[in-house]
Amino acid sequence: MILDSSFIIDVLRGINSDAKRKAEELDKKFQIKAITSVTIMELWSGAMLSTDQEKEKKKIDELLDSLLVYNFTEREAKKAAEIESGLIKSGEKIEIEGITIAATALIRNEKILTKNIKHFEKIKGLSIESY
Repeated sequence: MILDSSFIIDVLRGINSDAKRKAEELDKKFQIKAITSVTIMELWSGAMLSTDQEKEKKKIDELLDSLLVYNFTEREAKKAAEIESGLIKSGEKIEIEGITIAATALIRNEKILTKNIKHFEKIKGLSIESY
């Protein structure tokens, strides 16, 4: 399962009880948890904007040690282009980060865990779970 940025942020902040419960549930199921390199960019960018950059970067690095990371490769890039062009043609648009995460999930036949259902439901064939 690919953990979307929204889930990771909620877990790191520790204020969303639904995210905490879902994380515990995944651990009990021994669910393999992954993120994308794009999510790392989003998290790191947030840390760099923080008033306590070093603390935030350390939290992210500690979390990354427990996750599988899927890199954004040529395959994912081509799939992302297909998704983006399809959305544009249908008059829909979402952020490029979401498109790249979705492309990675589709290429790897993985489900995305997110609270941004409306964000991802526009992408055909994508399996989504919320919390």
